[in-house]
Amino acid sequence: MLTQKLQQKLLQKLSPQQILLMKLLQIPSIALEQRIKQEIEENPALEDSGDPESDGDISDQLPETEPDPVDELDRERDDFDITDYLDDDDVPAYRLNANNTSADDEHREVPYASGISFNELLISQLGLRLLDERQVQIATYIIGNLDDSGYLNRNLNAMVDDLAFTQNITTTPEELNRMLKVVQEFDPPGVGARDLRECLLIQLRRQDPPTPATLLAILLIERYFDELTKKHYDKISKKARVSDEELRDAVNEILKLNPKPGNSMSDTTKSNHYIMPDFFIYNKDEDLELQVNSRNMPELRLSRTYVDMLETYAESKSKSTSQKEAVMFIRQKIDSAKWFIDAIKQRQNTLYVTMDAIMNYQREYFLTGDETKLRPMILKDIAEVVGLDISTISRVANSKYVQTPYGTFLLKSFFSESMQTDSGEEVSTREIKKILSDCIEAEEKGKPLTDEQLTDILKDKGYNIARRTVAKYREQLNIPVARLRKEL
Repeated sequence: MLTQKLQQKLLQKLSPQQILLMKLLQIPSIALEQRIKQEIEENPALEDSGDPESDGDISDQLPETEPDPVDELDRERDDFDITDYLDDDDVPAYRLNANNTSADDEHREVPYASGISFNELLISQLGLRLLDERQVQIATYIIGNLDDSGYLNRNLNAMVDDLAFTQNITTTPEELNRMLKVVQEFDPPGVGARDLRECLLIQLRRQDPPTPATLLAILLIERYFDELTKKHYDKISKKARVSDEELRDAVNEILKLNPKPGNSMSDTTKSNHYIMPDFFIYNKDEDLELQVNSRNMPELRLSRTYVDMLETYAESKSKSTSQKEAVMFIRQKIDSAKWFIDAIKQRQNTLYVTMDAIMNYQREYFLTGDETKLRPMILKDIAEVVGLDISTISRVANSKYVQTPYGTFLLKSFFSESMQTDSGEEVSTREIKKILSDCIEAEEKGKPLTDEQLTDILKDKGYNIARRTVAKYREQLNIPVARLRKEL
């Protein structure tokens, strides 16, 4: 039995130009520079006008043309009007290139530091010990098994088997432990430890001459390490029979130690990640000025060489099939280059109008730098102001930084939910976090404020929020619980 059904679907299809624009919107300025360079390498019809090898007048560039319908593509492969690509009398020059720089922009190169690695530092110290070839091989193997923090997280028995199979060295856990003790004498102090407890003990025992506070710290770590990690100072003072002053001195000695000795060297070998702001906001006599970062961005234009190819084809009387195929290829590359130039210009414009709306929305904050002046703001608020989709605003806010007179901030950090006070006023959750952070910073370190006490303080200030919400905000601020904030 045959059945007939009528179904209606609502579909939204994005053009290649729109997809390209969406991709360019969500990448930061430092990645955009690399993306432009990649496009120049892949598309020969696109070039950097600042390149000394490129020549030709911008006024001679090709005009923008509307993309052809799909159903007419086959017909145009056989015949199309070449003059549409050569006639540029009515097209201004600014439509044919993308100028991403201003007169005061300058090219800046950031130097990167490099140094000796953590493993190289330890291996270099082997030469200062009287060790035979076999011991050097074992010690080198131990060093190679240390993690980035300087800890040995492998079982000695497993390492004995690995040495036998990989290095053809027969050893015992006892001998391996003796060589580990040698490695533990290297700098930085604490390297080669198997846990935090051993790491701290190695560093304390390296202190010469030992002080009474150091000796007490060694005793506390050996006998009361669990209580120390939980900051149960009252229990420790009773069990160890020491005064609060002696306990305070010993804890201060422990706090001076490095829990991750390997990290002291790893910073010199890893690439430093510098933040390049996408926007600049200046406060000039209570008047905010916005600039979009376009530094080091190449100025794009169409290649004159490809224009000359089209002119040569137009002047030729005999047009072979191979020539038509070549022209179709040239046409495709030119269209792609024009789309990319247009997408770059649209990106810069979208970034500016969106950031300008955010700046005006949070004007009081950008004028004063006071986080309590931040207004509740969601993506929908900015989307309604600029007349763009919420997804577009989200792409702009993603991974973008703005440099203000008060520091450089992630753009999405200015977006926050609202909460109503007792007076009916809507405030930003970031304002509440700021007040919470100030209360914890001003608390008595010997008696830190609990979440219940912080909740009562916020309620007295007019912020009626639950205790679990206070705990959530505290965790978002990376602030530990009251017990772990306690100091002697």
